[in-house]
Amino acid sequence: MTLEEYILQHSEPEPDYLYRLWRATNIRTIHGRMASGHLQGRLLKMLVEMIRPQTILEVGTFSGYSAISMAEGLSDGGRLYTFEINDEMEDFTRPWIEGSAVADKITFLIGDALVEAPKLGITFDMAFIDGDKRTYRETFEMVMGILRPGGFILADNTLWDGHVVDHAYDHDHQTQGISDFNDYIAADPRVEQVILPLRDGLTLIRKSRESE
Repeated sequence: MTLEEYILQHSEPEPDYLYRLWRATNIRTIHGRMASGHLQGRLLKMLVEMIRPQTILEVGTFSGYSAISMAEGLSDGGRLYTFEINDEMEDFTRPWIEGSAVADKITFLIGDALVEAPKLGITFDMAFIDGDKRTYRETFEMVMGILRPGGFILADNTLWDGHVVDHAYDHDHQTQGISDFNDYIAADPRVEQVILPLRDGLTLIRKSRESE
């Protein structure tokens, strides 16, 4: 038994619907590994249950795995707004979201969250950033502008397969985007942050209650 198998056996089981979504994502899409998967999905659900947000913004829906996982943790009346910029994913993703047990808690939108999310006129309690790695810093600033003081941001893929500490990837635009974001967050007095070495790196960020 591997350590990963041991961890999964001793964590909350993955719901069958999400397992089937994960399988379909890996079979029918090119970048199936981008789906959150069992361990991260259960963590996202638990973090939502702990933070107890009423409104969540997700930047980067992909196949809908993380959106469904977070929506599972929402209390009655809570809502998650998720943006996917790649309209080619819609035919795959929308049926999975609409067929889930939490479909009534999810608003799935095709478009650029950097432009469209502020137009919603919503102050969010929590956000999950998992879109274009080259624009993480810009996405973070957009989110900070519509996140309540004391709110939480989760940023995915912040270790980027370890490339952030491998100089061979210094000229890779996605690695540069993640590295710049990590440095920016570490120096930002408006937030507290911690990187969890889970999967490909997950950064938990809390906006100061004094932030404007």
